Amino acid sequence: MKVINTKTLNMSRLTIIVAATKSNGIGQGSKLPWRLPKEMKYFAQVTTQAPVGHKNLVLMGRTTWESIPPKFRPLPNRLNVVISRNKQYQLGPQNDASQSIILADSLDSSFVAAEAANRIFIIGGASLYRESLLLPTSGGSPFVDRILLTRIVEPDFQCDVFMPDFNAKDEWLKSTHNELQDWVGFTVPEGIQEENGVKYEFQMWTRKA
Repeated sequence: MKVINTKTLNMSRLTIIVAATKSNGIGQGSKLPWRLPKEMKYFAQVTTQAPVGHKNLVLMGRTTWESIPPKFRPLPNRLNVVISRNKQYQLGPQNDASQSIILADSLDSSFVAAEAANRIFIIGGASLYRESLLLPTSGGSPFVDRILLTRIVEPDFQCDVFMPDFNAKDEWLKSTHNELQDWVGFTVPEGIQEENGVKYEFQMWTRKA
């Protein structure tokens, strides 16, 4: 395990990927309130797909890391970066020690790992979404310019963890479905999907110029 603590480097822009209810709920009791295998397959394909010889980076907080069942962590074929202010934090049992994983002590220090990454995805949790959305969009520093949102349409799940209302100030534009497919690089089901009694839609939002 490598621990890093350096100044922010210039790098590619960041993408948030998240599933959230209409009220932006993303979790209940440190777990997802829904079970959507097809949606999880979409998440895996989006965050894994990269040119030959390259890998994407998935950036997560400690709580999100701990919410992943040990048999699935680190997430395979991706560079995993876990943020914890505790520099002595133990990442615990891992399914495959050969997979790349880095412990960082802040969002800024995590960016050094992105030098060799194809795309950088922020996968949770709520505090990391909030912090990343507040990154300045000027000055050459990293910032979020894209959100891949799986919008849970119904039911309205009871949640105790929420992501920020990213479009409260009308700073984001919803992309067309074709634009979403072009960016992820594969066919994505269009419109409202239904799985295990849950209705949801795959969306992409980009920050307005």
